[in-house]
Amino acid sequence: MIEIGKFQTLKISNFTSFGAYLDADTGVRHDNILLPIKQLPEGAKEGDELEVFIYRDSEERLIATTRKPLAQLGDLAYLKVNAKTKIGAFLDLGLERGLFLPFKEQKYPIQVGKSYLVKVYLDKSQRLSATTQIYEYLSAEAPYLKNDKVVGTVYSVNPEIGAFVAVDNRYLGLIPVNEYFTELIEGDQVEARVIRVRDDGKLDLSPRDLSYLQIDSDTEKILQGIKNHEGFLALHDKSSPLEIQSRLNMSKAAFKRALGKLLKEKKVIQTEDGLKETTIM
Repeated sequence: MIEIGKFQTLKISNFTSFGAYLDADTGVRHDNILLPIKQLPEGAKEGDELEVFIYRDSEERLIATTRKPLAQLGDLAYLKVNAKTKIGAFLDLGLERGLFLPFKEQKYPIQVGKSYLVKVYLDKSQRLSATTQIYEYLSAEAPYLKNDKVVGTVYSVNPEIGAFVAVDNRYLGLIPVNEYFTELIEGDQVEARVIRVRDDGKLDLSPRDLSYLQIDSDTEKILQGIKNHEGFLALHDKSSPLEIQSRLNMSKAAFKRALGKLLKEKKVIQTEDGLKETTIM
């Protein structure tokens, strides 16, 4: 039985001037599938078995290729948008024809040239298609523990909850809204630290390191902020969390830790109005 969107081993039935037909094993010659001549291995002959990928061409006919696609049926894959049309978008599958992403399966705005995590499925016409609605295909059985470093892809953003991340493009993760201070959008790939493994197996994440490791990065950010504002940064330990976030993209707790280190090392001076760098570093 022919499986669209999958690799399978088929036997060469006969040759033509434009390629070879592969036996679909239905007993009906008309069902055999074309392998274009440019895909034929050198020296191929009738009866040879070839491992091929089956999909539909631009005229919706089944066709075979020996090229390896970037994803198969049922896969979750991170694929680039090649084009947007009136009927949807097309993603780079590594084949002659792109993977169709219908408008109804675009759960957020997409951009040409950007990559997104999608699920590959067959639509009602038995055509390979993609969807950005992937939550139900992700697992809550990740092998990670607290403080493990992970990588993943943002697949949904809720301003009131946070950024939902597919860890390893397989597992359910969330960066809570109070854990990130730079804009994240769907399709972004992130590195993060597991800050909690929930009872249901889902992972809470933070793009920030452990506080004792993160503090050096935060102190540099404060010093750079002072330089960027001509030697004076209008922030201090009484500033609101919103002011700190808007100027430095960090939490107030992280700011106070880093500021305390800078004051102790006498690298900055704090006034009622803000921070200045000391003249002797």
